Amino acid sequence: MIPNKLKRLWAEGTPTINGWCSIGNAFTAEIMAAQGYDSVTVDVQHGALDYSSVLPMMQAMRASGVVPMARVPWLEPGIIMKVLDAGAYGVICPMVSTAAQAAEFASYLRYPPLGQRSFGPTRVSLAAGADYGSQANGEILGFAMIETAEGMRNLDAIAATPGLDGLYVGPADLTLGLSQGALAPGFDREEPEMIGALQTIVGACKRHGIRAALHCGTPEYATRAIGWGFDMTTVSGDTRLLAAAAGASVARFRTLVGAMETKFEKGAC
Repeated sequence: MIPNKLKRLWAEGTPTINGWCSIGNAFTAEIMAAQGYDSVTVDVQHGALDYSSVLPMMQAMRASGVVPMARVPWLEPGIIMKVLDAGAYGVICPMVSTAAQAAEFASYLRYPPLGQRSFGPTRVSLAAGADYGSQANGEILGFAMIETAEGMRNLDAIAATPGLDGLYVGPADLTLGLSQGALAPGFDREEPEMIGALQTIVGACKRHGIRAALHCGTPEYATRAIGWGFDMTTVSGDTRLLAAAAGASVARFRTLVGAMETKFEKGAC
């Protein structure tokens, strides 16, 4: 089986950068995977896609050598096992708020005796190697998302869950949960209480020997998060990057054309 590159990088003490795909298109996934990310996650929860898009996106990413991952819509065994069979080397599960939910999630990731994953690696046995069945338990990563006030109250118990590889922070939902709606959702939080929460999550991960990951909006904030101890940061995603680049291009064009028109008007005077 092709080894999980993220595990090697973390073992070497190297933080990783994760890309994010919300557009259900294999070409978009191929472009994202070719940009130098260590891993790229297909967002099945909030992305504009379903499982029929997931498999070709995993295929399109293979040539780059990037580690393919998926965020599933919910804690449900069918879709967790299907994204693994499609080729995901890591699964991010949203809204995990209790240790029991974390244990349930971990059980779906691995074959017996470590879990209850059903055997049928339709594509991944071809993409990852013929020995996938015997090696997958040691290579697959499972991240539980900490996004609720209840999840924060149960943080240590969740982080201590056997079979869980890391915690992934969804800052928008976590902000809503901890502030009870008083703060607007969003990335790159600057409120002292939110930065404190992020650092508390990192501390729990370090105590229990698992990885900490954070969804960020900018490289600058991601760098700060690495300084706090996060092992993996997601920096923006395909939709936001496309919108930002297109918006900047249009704005630059209008600025240049406006300057040219002003020059002509002055010349006409």
